[in-house]
Amino acid sequence: MTDHDLHERPWLSRRRFLAATAAAIGSPLCSARVALAKDEPSGDRLPRVAAINSIYRYKSHAYHIAGRFIHGYSREGFHHQPPFHLVRMYNDQYPDDDLGRATCRRHEIELAETVAGALGGERLDVDAVLLICEHGDYPVNEFGQILYPRFELFQQIVEVFRRSDRAVPVFVDKHLSYDHRRAAEMVQTARELGFGLMAGSSLPVTWRRPELEPPLETPFREGLLLYGYDRNIAEIYLFHALESLQCMLERRRGGETGVRSVECLSGEAVWRAGDQGRWSWDLLRAAAARSPSYNIGDPRENVPKPMAILIEYRDGTRGAVVNLPEQLSDMNFAGRVAGREDVLSTNFYLPAPPGAKFFDPLTANIEKFFQTGTPPYPVERTLLTSTALDLALHSLAEGRAIAGPALDIRYQPPAGSGFFRGRFTDAG
Repeated sequence: MTDHDLHERPWLSRRRFLAATAAAIGSPLCSARVALAKDEPSGDRLPRVAAINSIYRYKSHAYHIAGRFIHGYSREGFHHQPPFHLVRMYNDQYPDDDLGRATCRRHEIELAETVAGALGGERLDVDAVLLICEHGDYPVNEFGQILYPRFELFQQIVEVFRRSDRAVPVFVDKHLSYDHRRAAEMVQTARELGFGLMAGSSLPVTWRRPELEPPLETPFREGLLLYGYDRNIAEIYLFHALESLQCMLERRRGGETGVRSVECLSGEAVWRAGDQGRWSWDLLRAAAARSPSYNIGDPRENVPKPMAILIEYRDGTRGAVVNLPEQLSDMNFAGRVAGREDVLSTNFYLPAPPGAKFFDPLTANIEKFFQTGTPPYPVERTLLTSTALDLALHSLAEGRAIAGPALDIRYQPPAGSGFFRGRFTDAG
């Protein structure tokens, strides 16, 4: 390596430094990694990661997540470089504002033409896979769901696993699939092949103001997630809202015991449901009190077309997500607990783009997953929210609540929520 290389491409020296340091101290991670991928170049001992993306452009999810594996990000007030080597990238689409080609050239990442090629071709030679299928030009169905090919790309990843008789951890950004049956198949496939599967939103692990973490076995009676985002792309933000609600209510007594029914409402039906006590105005006001963006005036006057999903859990707990786009532009939780007069509430803090630092805690949790092979929180959470969202959007179209065995998803929540604490500028 020349002095020019060090000046123009300092990431090369950083990667080699990390590799040399890990080798010198006999890192267990590196030892496990060598056992997993014996075909790697001997000069690079960092675990190898492949990124399978829908699109890689400015402010896309791949830009923010895979980009953090390339460039690093801030943790505890210092630059943190993930101890991984992103070796290949596959992008399903290349728009006019594509950054994938230039990023791969600049950082000497192989740009693969197929998913299989990104994983090594006929033989798997990476230690972990990022599947980031959000953004891009994809059709929308009659239920307002964007037909992202997460399931199809996942199946191509699994084909390589089967051919190689070996599997590695896979992270799936956001939903597992817009179709709950395909989402369930993805989880079942991971179980059958014995690899770790992690999925979901950045919201459960971003900063909270205040730093509310309900203890396990909290006797929640009801919870509400209040938010406000573009109703024309409702599916995108409804998923975030459902995961934010679920990461709180899953900590109730007995853990998650499944959902009985979901119902999606729009317009005046939302206000009527609140007036009938099907969701709580008191909880909405408590959540609104945490919102730094909450608008003046009565939401009935400000919001011409509210939207809500009502959730009836099998144990009798009630949940709701309420979207009021003209009233606020953030996400806030409020919950009522048996035996308590006060209401638990918090704001899910989302530092703004272009940095979008809420991807820092998500990436940190992905790192933990790739290091251990065990998701820091159960994939069943995302299976439940994926299923609830799919059925809720069908509910809106059909004008009725939907129940069924697909919602009977049970799991135990993690002891720690994994969200970042402290100031967003130095937390970790």
